[in-house]
Amino acid sequence: MPGLRSKAIDMFNSSNHLSMNWYLAKLIYCISYNDPLHPVEFDEQLRLIFAEDQLHAFQKARLIGEKEEYAQPCDDHTLIQWKFIDISELHEMDMQIDGAEMYSRIIVHENADTYIRNTRKSALHLYDTAVENFTGS
Repeated sequence: MPGLRSKAIDMFNSSNHLSMNWYLAKLIYCISYNDPLHPVEFDEQLRLIFAEDQLHAFQKARLIGEKEEYAQPCDDHTLIQWKFIDISELHEMDMQIDGAEMYSRIIVHENADTYIRNTRKSALHLYDTAVENFTGS
């Protein structure tokens, strides 16, 4: 009965999609150079994430951020590194492009340590909220 099995799989997949939601996550990267005279920069990227709930969206956004870290040498022997810091914002959306970069902004912050600490603090708060919403507590 391949027809019944196929219909059951289609029903499962379509019902599973009904419980999925779109989220907009802000990923923060630290752009650093091996030149001590160059200021530290931060790249803020907005990404669409398709997930079952806020917790899964948070975890998926983190995986994307970690996966897209990289280093690139320049012609003048300078090394530029994009290091993923964390997720600073997460919003439920009603859109349909999984993992798409929606916005990116590179900024120079006067105090890199403070910026990184605040980004991680925001991420911890988002994670705690997602766990509470996921567990219902």
